[in-house]
Amino acid sequence: MFAKNAWYVAATSAELQAKPLGRMVCSERIVFYRGEENRVAALEDFCPHRGAPLSLGTVCEGKLVCGYHGLEMGCDGKTVAMPGQRVGGFPAIRSYPVAERYGFIWVWPGQADLADPGTIPVQAWHKHPEWAFGGGLYHIHCGYRLMVDNLMDLTHETYVHASSIGQKEIDDTPCKTTVEGDMVVTSRFMNGIEAPPFWKQALRGHGLADDVPVDRWQICRFTPPSHVMIEVGVAHAGKGGYDAPNEHKVYSVVVDFITPETETSIWYFWGMARKFNPQDQNLTAAIREGQGNIFSEDRQMLERQQQNMLAWPGRALLKLNIDAGGIQARKIMDRQVALETKVA
Repeated sequence: MFAKNAWYVAATSAELQAKPLGRMVCSERIVFYRGEENRVAALEDFCPHRGAPLSLGTVCEGKLVCGYHGLEMGCDGKTVAMPGQRVGGFPAIRSYPVAERYGFIWVWPGQADLADPGTIPVQAWHKHPEWAFGGGLYHIHCGYRLMVDNLMDLTHETYVHASSIGQKEIDDTPCKTTVEGDMVVTSRFMNGIEAPPFWKQALRGHGLADDVPVDRWQICRFTPPSHVMIEVGVAHAGKGGYDAPNEHKVYSVVVDFITPETETSIWYFWGMARKFNPQDQNLTAAIREGQGNIFSEDRQMLERQQQNMLAWPGRALLKLNIDAGGIQARKIMDRQVALETKVA
């Protein structure tokens, strides 16, 4: 199960152009489109006339037009018009709270009167002159909690991502997990090590030597309903590590918005915001490609993991100290779902 009284990323702003976009979020079939003055609207993907998906229609003068018989819908879910017909008495379909911020379309699939756009997590890097961002979207056939587990325990990098960001020092260095209200933080600091290939590329992109020892950090922050921000980077050893001046380090935030589609599938919006050499578009493209390849490796593992868990539903899984971040995140997710269930 998943919490519905929360903001989820439903799409990127770039995905939503002239045509409507149908997407399932938390098992809700929703159509997104740009209405009057280019404002985003979100409705049930269900035409009240014959039940056709409204996402197969078009947008005309800010109205959503069904592609089956031309029925026009307003952004509030009320029927506006239909050629040759009187439809003013049609009952309204459901509309969803929706907002466009930081290059993403956010939707609140739960109780509408609880939606506060002010609680959408701030992305300080967005359009900031000192930052650059590149990212993408994967549709993955696994439950959203499995992806949260994956991101809150980066020990798997040594094995799943051996050719890019993995290294044995990750296994050798213990991680620390703390809970701060509804935030779970898992951190690992590795000092005086060799940078793995991905970070050597980043060092070169910042004009720094890639053949000297570095200090490396990974700080994973989970916040409900299912967002994970990960501070990552390396600095030349002895320059202060995480706190080193910008001229001695490459520092980034891995952006992970995990949106449940169903109980066993997700929309995974990923990206990396970096605070070095932000004007270099070629570097942005190269990092985006490298990170996309890394996440594709996660995708294969997670989908096979989900298949195994469906095949053996009664099997208990072992819990180790490296799982602490995911375990604590699941407790917060369970608490949020239980609260909604109790209120309902």
